[in-house]
Amino acid sequence: MSKRCFHILWIFLGLMFVGGTCAVGQENEPHIHVNVDLVQLNVAVTDAKGDYITGLRPQDFAVTEDGIKERIATFAEGDAPARRVVDIAPDDDKLSAQGDSGAAAAGGGAPTLGSLVAGANVFILFDTSNYMYRGFVFAQDAIADFVRSLETADKIAFYSYSRDLSRASALTPDRSQVLRGVRTTVAGDDAALYNCLLLTVKDAARYSGRKVVVVFSNGPDNSSMVPPEDVAELAQSTGIPIYMISTQLAKLEPVSTAVFERMAAATGGKAYFAKNWRDEKMAFASIRNDLAHLYGLSYYPQPNPNRGWRSINVKLVGERLKKYNIRTRNGYRPQQTTLLGTAPVSPQESTSK
Repeated sequence: MSKRCFHILWIFLGLMFVGGTCAVGQENEPHIHVNVDLVQLNVAVTDAKGDYITGLRPQDFAVTEDGIKERIATFAEGDAPARRVVDIAPDDDKLSAQGDSGAAAAGGGAPTLGSLVAGANVFILFDTSNYMYRGFVFAQDAIADFVRSLETADKIAFYSYSRDLSRASALTPDRSQVLRGVRTTVAGDDAALYNCLLLTVKDAARYSGRKVVVVFSNGPDNSSMVPPEDVAELAQSTGIPIYMISTQLAKLEPVSTAVFERMAAATGGKAYFAKNWRDEKMAFASIRNDLAHLYGLSYYPQPNPNRGWRSINVKLVGERLKKYNIRTRNGYRPQQTTLLGTAPVSPQESTSK
């Protein structure tokens, strides 16, 4: 009888040991998680004259990814907050395209200067290389005026670059801190624009919501190790439009001109070439105006086996809208994440693209 009890005790202890080992093994197993990304798009709609078309609704847009039709999840116009599409009734407003004057008459007038980029995090990158010796103070004045005009942007960061990147003012709501960063910059050394722009885009990608990078450059890149194509792809994949303001000096070099224009267009931004300081201020004002008239669309991608580059196509629906032009980014590369020792992340907590 005693031998039988002894054997039962050993069997019981063995089961406890095996069970404990299994539990520990399960706790240490990595959770492999593929993000269900919320893809965000900034879309500009203009007529043949370049005037912005306002008053469009979610039903006026058709979005496809690799030819797969997507369902718009959220929608916003200009500086208005984003709304879920299911919360927008078809008869909320008239589903008609109208110019700026029509929009003002229909509801509340044109946006004020301070409300043009409400809700955006704006990253400003300023060229302080030896290309900037001439007109340096005028460029600082133009940037300072631009910063002051962004009254209701969430936060602003001011970076400068020559051979290296200087984060003169990290992302902050304090405009005086940003202006101090602008005024303390000094010129000198070679220009590594693409190296520093890549780092700026990476910084901006860490933040959720609407992000914009505005670059002021006075000349070509002469010391970067990073090709501009890599910068453009990262900006596209993270949904960050790049606006390039450059002087006439950069336009004299055809390669730089083509790269600036191609990078801006691929990310949904714009490129400007200013002849003098007055043109620089006009370029900054044009950027504010552009941001005020962007439509914000987002969607959760339908199942897609493509783990590489995914092409995005946005079109307007209906014969009356086909005459208008659309500007937005043309694709992105999805990212996968492996988390060790942590719980899986829900789609709502995953990083947006």
